[in-house]
Amino acid sequence: MTVLQTARLELVPITLSLVEAVMADDCAEVERIAGARFPGKWPGRCLIERAFSASVERIRADPSLRLWGDRLMIATSGQGDRHIVGSVVFHGAPDEEGVVEIAYGVEPSSQGQGYGAEATCAMVEWALEQPGVRAVTASTFPWHTSSVKIIRRAGMEHCGWREHDLLGELEIFERRRIDAPCYVGASTREAAARAFRAG
Repeated sequence: MTVLQTARLELVPITLSLVEAVMADDCAEVERIAGARFPGKWPGRCLIERAFSASVERIRADPSLRLWGDRLMIATSGQGDRHIVGSVVFHGAPDEEGVVEIAYGVEPSSQGQGYGAEATCAMVEWALEQPGVRAVTASTFPWHTSSVKIIRRAGMEHCGWREHDLLGELEIFERRRIDAPCYVGASTREAAARAFRAG
């Protein structure tokens, strides 16, 4: 995967070696691989969410599937400073319907500066340009207004709800490729179940 550039960010691919460095609790190696410093508490939210979303054995078995599209958000400055502010990830490669699910995490010290929206918008556009991808989905709590705002800024629209065993009801959003048929079927809950299969 290539590095993507936005106005303030470099979106750098997350590799197996980076995940292994996180698992090994090796901050220096993570910074070496990323080419950026890691601010705040180690290992931080953005790396925890990615590295521990699947066992390292499952990631090693098929990195191209487990790490499909995943990237670190690295903020850059005119003075040459580079620091990790978060990550934007997908929950695996496209499924048989051509659907991918996107999520993001921003370090607490970097929140409220628009990094999440900047990275999410760029990665939704990127995903919809990839072969076989017909739609991008995302889910969040309906009361999480900042998350809903970011998702909507990326051009995603409400398409249903799903029940999480531990977290309760989540609102589901979707954005389709222009040439893709309508993914949402007869009921939004049916569409949600298809888009967010367990596991």
